[in-house]
Amino acid sequence: MRKRLLLTGASGFVGKQILKHLSNLDVEIVLIVRKKSEEETSILQNIKNVVSIIKTDDMFKESSDWWAARCKDIDIVINAAWYAEPGSYYTSFNNIDCLRGSLNLAEGCILSSVKKFVGIGTCAEYEISNKPIPHDGPLKPYTLYAAAKLSTYQMLDQIFNYHGISFSWCRLFYLFGEGEDERRLVPYITNKLNNGEVAELSSGSQVRDFIDVSIVGQIIGDIALSEKNGAINICSGKPKTIRTHAIEIAKGLKRQDLLHFGAREDNPLEPKYMVGIPNWDNN
Repeated sequence: MRKRLLLTGASGFVGKQILKHLSNLDVEIVLIVRKKSEEETSILQNIKNVVSIIKTDDMFKESSDWWAARCKDIDIVINAAWYAEPGSYYTSFNNIDCLRGSLNLAEGCILSSVKKFVGIGTCAEYEISNKPIPHDGPLKPYTLYAAAKLSTYQMLDQIFNYHGISFSWCRLFYLFGEGEDERRLVPYITNKLNNGEVAELSSGSQVRDFIDVSIVGQIIGDIALSEKNGAINICSGKPKTIRTHAIEIAKGLKRQDLLHFGAREDNPLEPKYMVGIPNWDNN
């Protein structure tokens, strides 16, 4: 019998890639989406194994009873929804709403006897370190966003463990790729250079663990269908400076001359080094 998965955040940066991967697997998909245009709904309906699309004004304001009704006959829940407005999500109180809403969703899962829950975390939950971080490394969030994510993980871990529900928490590192918001690093550089304009950047000395979002979508989809549980680092494990990443993009466009490093101050909320040790491979 085919497994039935419920996916939130299917129209988001990460959620789109999870859905794309799941659409190629032998599963049934139920989507929870914000009320959107008919055009977007039509696109989602054309995915062959989407069996239901449920609309809501704000999923994070729905009650546990609402979720229990939507999770009926669901085997696996992947919660890829969260507030992620570039430039504001680090400090926004919307993170608290997302935390509360995630707990309501968790209670709904328990009431409906969901078998597995997959949540999306962030590498910012970890204590800042100058060396690669394992999945069980020290935790010390440095923004409200990261604190809300970590709090969600810790509460869900206790809740699901008590009720015997499998739980995976996917901590994402630095993503780039298809569907990325234009205010983020890679689209910003690409758009500026394509328009013959200078890309004003920070020092670029910060070391990051970059990974393509399409790969991330595949990994999360596979984790949902596996027996892999606990905290999982979704990363490449390969350190790279922002300067190197920017130069690689510029070389592809043959416009290295338009990169201006040091034009902006380094963000004090961002660590100098953030690289993970991946543990998502089941082999």
